Amino acid sequence: MRVAAARRYDQRVPKLSIGLIGCGTVGGAFVELLTERREIIATRTGVELTIGQIAVRSPEKYRDRGIAAELFTDDPQSVVENPEIDVVVELIGGLDPARALIRRALELGKPVVTGNKELLAAHGTELYAAAAASGVDLLFEAAVAGGIPLVRVLRESLVGEDVNRVTGIINGTTNFILTKMAEEGADYADALAEAQRLGYAEADPTADVEGFDAGAKAAIIASIVFGAGVVPDDVHHEGISGVTAADIESARRLGYVIKALAVIDREDGPDGPAIGVRVHPAMVPHHHPLATVNDSFNAVFVEGTAVGELMFYGRGAGGDPTASAVLGDVIDAAVNLMNGDAARLVISDRATVRSVDAMRSQFYLTMKVSDRPGVLAQVAAIFGQHGVSIQTMEQWGAGDEAEIYFILHETTTAAIRETLAELSKVDAVQGIGSVIRLVDGR
Repeated sequence: MRVAAARRYDQRVPKLSIGLIGCGTVGGAFVELLTERREIIATRTGVELTIGQIAVRSPEKYRDRGIAAELFTDDPQSVVENPEIDVVVELIGGLDPARALIRRALELGKPVVTGNKELLAAHGTELYAAAAASGVDLLFEAAVAGGIPLVRVLRESLVGEDVNRVTGIINGTTNFILTKMAEEGADYADALAEAQRLGYAEADPTADVEGFDAGAKAAIIASIVFGAGVVPDDVHHEGISGVTAADIESARRLGYVIKALAVIDREDGPDGPAIGVRVHPAMVPHHHPLATVNDSFNAVFVEGTAVGELMFYGRGAGGDPTASAVLGDVIDAAVNLMNGDAARLVISDRATVRSVDAMRSQFYLTMKVSDRPGVLAQVAAIFGQHGVSIQTMEQWGAGDEAEIYFILHETTTAAIRETLAELSKVDAVQGIGSVIRLVDGR
């Protein structure tokens, strides 16, 4: 009965062939998911999706993985050029040869699905234009926030919304590390080692812990939300490697939790609106929705004029969640191709980006001072000279090991930088400790 039904189903439903470039963790999970869900997808969409060809570096390594050997090639260009391939999925990452392969597929009128955040952050404007010129899809849900359906919402559901700010935890590695530090009292080095042991962090974790991974994702989000090209060099990065167990404890005592955030916003200035894009650790109030996002989960908080506040939450990485995002894009691309349609994404050449010096925030600041008469007055006077107002101050310890904790009212990054430069010249100031931004409690 089941065989007969499948036979009738094969006769009715048109087939589209998928060319997969890269079959690592995400690619392998994608093949498994598509194979498992193919009949259901066909029933719901009217299109049957099949794997037509897979390009990998060493095809011989895939002989025992349950995939037909004849599907594999070590020539990704042949996948793109193959006239039997209808949709190309690029999962090799990096700038080259991914950029040329995607560009060629689009020129041939083939929709492309990719998870390549590095490429899209650097060359997205060029590739979006190539897709528009060919009238086909370039979809990339997997490039930002893993399995969370964020990109589709931003480029379609909220395209008419006046979004003024997006704040997100968009790197699972840093969130895992900071969660370990907050919940178990681990120091940074131990929490990082645990993340590496569990596979959340690479042997070289620099891209994650110094904010470059999140910065690429933030550039993509900013480009979509504001319709203007933002590239990685426009993003201000601060890593989490300087966050200490003492900072975590101070944050807890003050009613905050420290998270690594991407913040994308727009402000009107004398020369018109300017976009600010930054990635940094921040003290988040306990009552803020992002404060309870822990472990390797991601969450993105969107604020708009009409819609108010929205939050998207889920697994931000991993083979299965990311493969789910890829499959969702492949289905959209396939259905659009059958209907002669495509999703549009229009990005202007470059955005007007606000200088980090002009970005405003509250700050948490620690410094070691010699505890003697007149020191606090001298420190307060320097803050005042630069227009920096102190909201709260607390001293711990005494003598030459006294430490002062400040929470400062909102000010510019430039004012903080100039204040710290002058404070560092004061004899009684033994050293500047942590400088961490605060997010407001809206």
